[in-house]
Amino acid sequence: MAEHSDFSGYGLWLLVIVNSIFFSVFAFSFAKPSSGRDWRSLGAFSAFIVALFTEMYGFPLTLYLLAPWLQTFLPGVDLLTHNAGHFWPTLLGWKGDPHFTPIHWLSDGLIIGGLWLLVESWTVLHRAQANGALAVKGPYKVVRHPQYVAFILVMTGFLVQWPTILTAVMFPILVYMYLRLAKSEEREATAQFGEQWRAYASRTPGFVPRFGRGVSRVAKPPAKQAQ
Repeated sequence: MAEHSDFSGYGLWLLVIVNSIFFSVFAFSFAKPSSGRDWRSLGAFSAFIVALFTEMYGFPLTLYLLAPWLQTFLPGVDLLTHNAGHFWPTLLGWKGDPHFTPIHWLSDGLIIGGLWLLVESWTVLHRAQANGALAVKGPYKVVRHPQYVAFILVMTGFLVQWPTILTAVMFPILVYMYLRLAKSEEREATAQFGEQWRAYASRTPGFVPRFGRGVSRVAKPPAKQAQ
């Protein structure tokens, strides 16, 4: 077994705090939570972020637990260093800086795309809420719940870049929670907007875009009906 460097690149708790605060505040600043549901969705996302950066810069619990098993496949590799925490390049035996690999670029794309989608989604949603209207523009033309898709993209990006046991367990739980929250939102939208919501929902998928079938048409208010 290779001689390891005593958790080289870890114990950087200031980076844990700074990164956790940055991503959490970024999400909260655009989400502007106003209900218990909003606070739950953002709180769960923040818990995922804190767990991630704790292992990324604080203490590599996952690598510590898996090191004896991994060492049988990767003899001579120091598994308790920061670079080894980029699990997939390490497991594939790729040499060099893991930040300059297709896997890390994929991760960066998912994270940046998710953050962009979060900004765009909440901007459209809050403008619609301020006007008492249904959000159907921007990302809402493509899916009904782009804000939750954004959270899932960011978490997926971090899982690709830095998978840990804890975040891998949290991920499906959070996705399930977002699905439940989305259903709750849809019941409220149905009660508030009635046929306008149903027409919009019939054209627009919830989470997965219908590629190749065109963007859904904007739902228009139904014609005034006789009393």
